[in-house]
Amino acid sequence: MPSTVLDGILTRYEVEGSGPPLLMFSPGGFNATLENWRTHGVYRKANVLAHLRERFTCITFDRRESGRSGGRVERIGWLDYARQGRSLLDHLGIERAHLMGGCVGCSVALRFAVSYPDRAGRTVLFSPAGGVRYRMLQHARLARHLGYVREHGLQGVRDLAGVTDAGFSADARVGPWVTVLRTDPVFAAEYAKTDPDRYELVVNGMARLLFDRDTVPGAEPEDLLLLDVPTLIVPGQDASHAPSAARYLQECLPTAEYWDVPVAEQTETTAPARVLAFLG
Repeated sequence: MPSTVLDGILTRYEVEGSGPPLLMFSPGGFNATLENWRTHGVYRKANVLAHLRERFTCITFDRRESGRSGGRVERIGWLDYARQGRSLLDHLGIERAHLMGGCVGCSVALRFAVSYPDRAGRTVLFSPAGGVRYRMLQHARLARHLGYVREHGLQGVRDLAGVTDAGFSADARVGPWVTVLRTDPVFAAEYAKTDPDRYELVVNGMARLLFDRDTVPGAEPEDLLLLDVPTLIVPGQDASHAPSAARYLQECLPTAEYWDVPVAEQTETTAPARVLAFLG
């Protein structure tokens, strides 16, 4: 599987299918890998990717700090994630693409569309992550990680990452850089030497930047109200993908199409057909 270095960060990606380009921002929280389009929740059940690649050139990738992509200890915001997608389009020589986000990828897709509107075609937001419980969960997860850092140090985090397979979503102690700790020995060595006070500032800053509201993070509502990009919203239905999050986007994107179908009825028969009909 190919990889390239974008803005100094290794990025693993895959291009499959043929037709107009579709840049896909992966689902999966803090481990948003390209495989999740095939293995994760509703995307696996609906087999969306297999149907999309029959009519589109589907570009999937491991978001930074996920899967086999690299990372960097810095205060990460949604624009950083969106910039990775834009740089991947640059690398592939693609000027403009349709967008699709799944779960947390919806926040990245929206940030991309707001920041680079000339490069965004029609946009699908499939099961957007958001809601009050989602925000509380993320803040608690990052706080628990910092508690472990204070007790064991960053070398302790590095050591823990080496003896467990758990990701950050399953075990907050390992932190948001755990996949890079496991795949990049040079990064791991530098990580362990990071000043702990600086590290705490970075992580607290990430919590504030990434999870700053009880709706859907990623783009300001005023920017969404001005966004002139055709959009399809497919609602989720659990604590981290609250229906209220999808309804919030509907309010902020007044011209968006809202597929008002419960998750149980988002199947391989219905969901790919609805997305393909929207993308044209």
